[in-house]
Amino acid sequence: MVGAIAMTEPAAGSDLQGIKSTAMVQADGSFVLNGSKTYITNGWHSDLVIVVAKTNPAAGAKGTSLFLLEAGTPGFTKGKPLKKLGLKAQDTCELFFDNVRLPAEALLGGADMINKGFICLMEQLPWERLQIAIGAVAASLAAIGWTVDFVKQRQVFGQAVAAFQHTRFTLAELQTEVQIAQVFVDKCTELLLLDKLDTATASMAKYWCTDLQCKVMDACVQLHGGSGFMWEYPITRAYADARVQRIYGGTNEIMKEVITRGMGLMQ
Repeated sequence: MVGAIAMTEPAAGSDLQGIKSTAMVQADGSFVLNGSKTYITNGWHSDLVIVVAKTNPAAGAKGTSLFLLEAGTPGFTKGKPLKKLGLKAQDTCELFFDNVRLPAEALLGGADMINKGFICLMEQLPWERLQIAIGAVAASLAAIGWTVDFVKQRQVFGQAVAAFQHTRFTLAELQTEVQIAQVFVDKCTELLLLDKLDTATASMAKYWCTDLQCKVMDACVQLHGGSGFMWEYPITRAYADARVQRIYGGTNEIMKEVITRGMGLMQ
């Protein structure tokens, strides 16, 4: 089965407390789900979706629950795949819920987890953000490798692009910064395995590594020259794919807010 998790809504992205979808309990213990979601990864191909919905709208985040919803359930429809800048092999779409009836057992975690969905989401955010950071480092290393191969072959003014000091120094700086990021990611992975990775540290990794990823991609595209703007080159596709890294999993601006809270600067 293809799975998806439906959190983001048209008016609620990084601020999950602002979701409007509801799953109201009925007299027989079942739920009726209404609302919509957007930018849902695997949404179009999904067989099973974890839906984040308010079971007590008046309680804010404390009134959030998670539900298991299977494709084909009456009232559950999918919008057409959205056209994205990058990640074109991965489907992303809107989901719609119109009086979808869910049995009591559709509540993820059972009856004891009613109104506790937000806590579950928050507990897993450090791992999600670390995954994004890991991907950022891996993509950056790949981009540098492609660029090293390209500049050694590409001739400009009678010599390889790699022969210019600017080219070599640029790649040396990028390689150094990515290695620094790798060390930080490795440390975060170690903390995760010890169950000691906190939200603030994971947010640092996510923000720093994805910002660096976009910097690396931009510099590597530049060193490819006109070829860096051609879709046939992997660096071009990687450049397009990289941009969303600073958005999903919580925008990098939100990451900085989380970090400052960990420093005691915000309550």
